[in-house]
Amino acid sequence: MIKSVIAAAPVRNTIAALVAGYMKLVKHTVRWEVHGRQHVETHWKNPKGVILAFWHGRLMGAISTWPVPLQPVKVLVSRSSHGDLITRTADMLGVGTIRGSSRNRKKLDKDKGGAEAYPQMVSFVKSGGCMGLTPDGPRGPRYRAAPGAARLALDTGANVLIMGWSTRWRIVFKSWDRVILPLPFSKGVIVWGEPVEPASGSDEAEAIEQTRRTIEDRLVAANAQADAACGVRPIEPAPAPEPGLRGA
Repeated sequence: MIKSVIAAAPVRNTIAALVAGYMKLVKHTVRWEVHGRQHVETHWKNPKGVILAFWHGRLMGAISTWPVPLQPVKVLVSRSSHGDLITRTADMLGVGTIRGSSRNRKKLDKDKGGAEAYPQMVSFVKSGGCMGLTPDGPRGPRYRAAPGAARLALDTGANVLIMGWSTRWRIVFKSWDRVILPLPFSKGVIVWGEPVEPASGSDEAEAIEQTRRTIEDRLVAANAQADAACGVRPIEPAPAPEPGLRGA
């Protein structure tokens, strides 16, 4: 019964409006400090096709980090009912969406629209857009990057911007991604890591893995730095998956 109520369009629109409003409240009331600005200012001065990477559990503060409007921004959102809510919320924040999930690492034979979404992402980045991706989404493991962002970087030639953030006052949920709910009127820190350039080489698989590993390492470091600067305990990555179970 609860699922039926939540599935109703008016209810989802109301929830999406509340979430979008809360994210805007956080953006405008948190006292944000920005570290590593030099890593992203060049792009802000001359925007071009780029990939923006941040962890799944840090979604609630993502809009606080990005100048709007700067360039068209889209995020990859799953085709689940949860994804429908995120899509409605993103629309209210002026962010576009591309629908499709990466494959479940434990069910690699089942595609959830990722194959269809991928060409759209390539086209969007090549046309000058900013494609927002959560490399550990939608199912984890937490803070472990799947190859998708790295593959997109190689196929488009675009750099991957590394973004981390944290706030002193926050609620950390006991979900797989340890999702963080930033609280208004707190101190916040945004950390931009060194952008990741797609690796080169004749072996495509090796180049993807090298790029993937660099994205993961720099994202972990950026968020740990943000947590430390806010005086809160860093959230540790989950155990790394076996190489053959990294998904798409």
